[in-house]
Amino acid sequence: MEYIKSIILGIVEGITEWLPISSTGHMILLNEFMGIGADSFFNSQIYLYVIQLGAILAIATLYFKKLNPFALSKSKQEKADTWQMWFKVLVACLPAAVLGLLFNDAMDAVSTPTVVSVMLIVYGIAFLFIERRGKSAKLQDMNQMTYKTALLIGLFQVLSIIPGTSRSGATILGAMLIGCSRPLAAEFSFFLAIPVMFGVSFLKIVTNDYLMTATEWGLLLTAMVTAYIVSLLAVKFLVSYVRKHDFKVFGWYRIVLGIFVLLYFIFR
Repeated sequence: MEYIKSIILGIVEGITEWLPISSTGHMILLNEFMGIGADSFFNSQIYLYVIQLGAILAIATLYFKKLNPFALSKSKQEKADTWQMWFKVLVACLPAAVLGLLFNDAMDAVSTPTVVSVMLIVYGIAFLFIERRGKSAKLQDMNQMTYKTALLIGLFQVLSIIPGTSRSGATILGAMLIGCSRPLAAEFSFFLAIPVMFGVSFLKIVTNDYLMTATEWGLLLTAMVTAYIVSLLAVKFLVSYVRKHDFKVFGWYRIVLGIFVLLYFIFR
């Protein structure tokens, strides 16, 4: 049963980390309906954050060539473009590194079903509003993105510290508001996750004094491998989907989920 829980958590992490639908909202539902939160290990920060490493490895696998500035098959200009892309990613991560650390504990304290539900609904409405504007995107490629644009997107990413917002959701919304195309917004959101999620996971590991047993290590690795496999599929799906469709379906999904969670905890 414990390994089944790990597999389910890995599946949820692999899907909700990349789709703009909030992993926090889905974890709350899992805790409620599966009793996962009753187990100190499954509900520990080291477990919930470290399984993200599996999701990060999926991005590294899918975009290895594009992310690798040392690839022998790349020309000198392509290698320079790759370094420029990484510098833009690091610039975009600066706001989260500063403001995220300052307000992280405060946001953890307000991680309630009500706050999560409200943010699910608010950002769902935001997705619908942005898509209905019908404005054409000015930026189609990473090379067209300036450092100022990257920094502005990074400021939107900071909003994801509010529970229920969704890191990918805030980043994608911000990028589209600034003028990025849907594929570019999604791709840049993937790349931003690498330093952010790796940094958070590493911080939780080095600062956590929770001593895991051999069985718990097995459960953690099971969740990470599951998150890796599911993330491969989720990222491929999202990239293919946004080339032909908009984000309205995710907006409606967030609204429906937010209302469901809110009503459930009100009338429970």
